[in-house]
Amino acid sequence: MRISFCQALLTGAIILNLLILYYVSRAQQQMMEKRREQSKGLKKASRPGAGLGAMGNLRPELPFLAVAESPPYPPLALPVGGRLLVLSPSPDQPPQTHRPEFNVQTEFALLVPDGMELDHSRQIERLIRELEGEGGGPVRLVAAPVLTRSAVQCLHLRVNLREWTATYTPAASGSSGSVCTALQGDAVVLIRTEDLFNLSVPLGRPLMSSLFVQTSLRGWKVKLLEGLSFSASHRPLFSSAHNQWKADSRLKDSTDHLMRSFGLKHVVLPDGRHQWFGCSKETPRCFGTVLDDTPEYLYIERWTPPCCLRALRETTKYVINILESSGIRYWLEGGSLLGAARHQDIIPWDYDVDLGIYLADVPNCDYLKNLDSGSLVDANGYVWERAVEGDFYRVQYSEANHLHVDLWPFYPRNGVMTRDTWTEHKQDVEFPEHFLQPLVPMQFAGITAYGPNNHRAFLELKFGEGVIENPQYPNPAKKRLDRSRTLGS
Repeated sequence: MRISFCQALLTGAIILNLLILYYVSRAQQQMMEKRREQSKGLKKASRPGAGLGAMGNLRPELPFLAVAESPPYPPLALPVGGRLLVLSPSPDQPPQTHRPEFNVQTEFALLVPDGMELDHSRQIERLIRELEGEGGGPVRLVAAPVLTRSAVQCLHLRVNLREWTATYTPAASGSSGSVCTALQGDAVVLIRTEDLFNLSVPLGRPLMSSLFVQTSLRGWKVKLLEGLSFSASHRPLFSSAHNQWKADSRLKDSTDHLMRSFGLKHVVLPDGRHQWFGCSKETPRCFGTVLDDTPEYLYIERWTPPCCLRALRETTKYVINILESSGIRYWLEGGSLLGAARHQDIIPWDYDVDLGIYLADVPNCDYLKNLDSGSLVDANGYVWERAVEGDFYRVQYSEANHLHVDLWPFYPRNGVMTRDTWTEHKQDVEFPEHFLQPLVPMQFAGITAYGPNNHRAFLELKFGEGVIENPQYPNPAKKRLDRSRTLGS
């Protein structure tokens, strides 16, 4: 068989490409081996700095990386061997310039607070031994306190993304160390570099808050060692009250930004205090207009934000108090009655509260009797209005925040409670008045409200048999509840 010139040329090009590929692969392998050699001994750990205050004393044989979101001003004086990594991208630089995973080549990373000192190499060696001794178990981080063991508290952190909540509780200590899921206080933390950069946000701020939210969601634990601590040359970090105030303000702002970006709207601190990062009376609610009875958060596998539930509970308590003081007969309706029967509270994914009222009692309430058109803002900032969607009333949390309680007026006709207009909701139907004679007290949203005297029969009339025991989202055709995940998980 004769080989043409073009075939020979093509064959030669293929061979040349294979040779180039071989030598490039070999060069990469040699580079990786060299990096592995460099990361032995003390150089197994590099030190990404947790902040940009006083640096403290460094051991020159340790690579040090200070990380900042933007170039610090005035310029930072780094010690010998230290480098600055600015996370904010610049249009004239390649992407790896601003990505920390391209700048840390060691097997381990040591995360340190400002002003810490490395007195002895055996401190880091022990941290490495402890982490290596854990093998592939749940302990993926080891830590030691700065100054004294009492300066750091070992915590259990439970993050429930579906409920937008993080809960911290104190953890018990042991003789050889405490294993927990979060730390509070100044500590030095060692983590494998591969684990660090497998996190969604490896160097978020505040660093420790960001780190432990992500590691706890992965089931990783941190071991706080006993009998080992690090010195600090700069305590307190800030020499003036003004600088301390600025640092505290920045910490508050960065914590707020972090929690909002992670979708955490409610944080319970170890001492039982609550922090809120969601909506309030002065801000819009956390979700937009609801379409097809399916709020947007259900599509991302979340339930009603806790700040919204809090606002709904406050509005419900307020409205019911006014209805009772005005002599208006009311009862829990629809999904709110279902929530009372199931949870003694609002359904975890519901976005409003429904109450039925007797139409004949409306003139008894000053806020309702003159609402033929327009709206009324009362002295406490609640907005009372006649709903534009139909013949019913609505009480909004505030002018800015439209979380609301709907009041549905019914009147009796031949022993049946009816209305002149109806919505397309399947539960909006007539029912016998005997369900309301008498009304009975029920626990709901932290208060005692009133509901039908046979709530099971009432609910099954409106929703179907077994509705209490078989929870489902409002519009299963759009989004169905995964019942394999229990309501308490």
